[in-house]
Amino acid sequence: MMNTIIVPVVAGLVLFLFGMKLMETSLQQWAGPRLQLWLERFTRTPVRGLITGTVLTAALQSSTAITVIAIGLVGAGVLTFPRTLGVILGTNIGTCLTTELIGLSLGGIGVPILIVSASIWMLSWLAGPLPSAATQRQDITVAAPAGVGLGWVRSVRYGSLAAAGFSLVLLGIEIMQTIGPALQSRGLFARFVQEAQHSLLWGIIAGAAVTALVHSSAAVIAMAMGLAAVQGIPVELGIAITIGANVGTCVTALIAGMSSSRAGRYVAWSHILLNIGGAVLFYPFIHQLVSLSALLAPDASSQIARSQTIFNVACSLLALPLCYLNMWKRLEFRSQ
Repeated sequence: MMNTIIVPVVAGLVLFLFGMKLMETSLQQWAGPRLQLWLERFTRTPVRGLITGTVLTAALQSSTAITVIAIGLVGAGVLTFPRTLGVILGTNIGTCLTTELIGLSLGGIGVPILIVSASIWMLSWLAGPLPSAATQRQDITVAAPAGVGLGWVRSVRYGSLAAAGFSLVLLGIEIMQTIGPALQSRGLFARFVQEAQHSLLWGIIAGAAVTALVHSSAAVIAMAMGLAAVQGIPVELGIAITIGANVGTCVTALIAGMSSSRAGRYVAWSHILLNIGGAVLFYPFIHQLVSLSALLAPDASSQIARSQTIFNVACSLLALPLCYLNMWKRLEFRSQ
């Protein structure tokens, strides 16, 4: 059991989380000087905030990072609470890119991507050091700053690191999927799956709890997709775990909000209400969600990815009209 189940799960999860962190950090380093400017400029309406949150989350591969940044900007008085509501909705949609890419079963190209991206990263050092942080800030505000010629080096260097991180994500998933035969032969998870057939609430609780521990909904959803791909769990349970994983991401937002201002805490609670409200709304319709995703994807893994996209997009679009209520402006005024 140690060699066939525990070691592959731990090794695959560590590789997955390391790849996600490498990808997230690399993209943030590339976009960092511009990120605050983008949030300030493109969040004037909830719709623009939703689009901005979606694009930034898809680009940085971290809804948590965008949520925490939004909480920090509100706490610092740079953004108002109502302007972040659309951003929070967009972060949920942007996270779907990761699971959709995973659902394409790209594990076989993980090693080639890693080799190519590592080679490009090493070659980028031949161009010299990157511009300083001060120069990068100057790049944003000055039309023809000094050192702008090395801007492409930053893009290539951090872009190759992000690609390497994504290849590690694919390899981690491939390692975790190797436990399928061992699970089936030992009958592990049989009781859990049996209980989940009576109530899918078990899957939602499990997804939320594990996500709260590892602070990565993508990792938990990837594990569910991997188990479903080898018939370790049914698709219904995988979708329930996915919905629970969205709830589990609220823990990080709650922690970030505790150390912020009252307006910053409002941002955190809006994220929590969106995810918990969506889970409560969709829980009675999980079987219908399974049927709909089956029409859009051929295999179990892709069906879970597609269901997450449907769930997140539907929740955000349903909540979008609420962002235009005047009560948020009054709430912002009271928090000042």
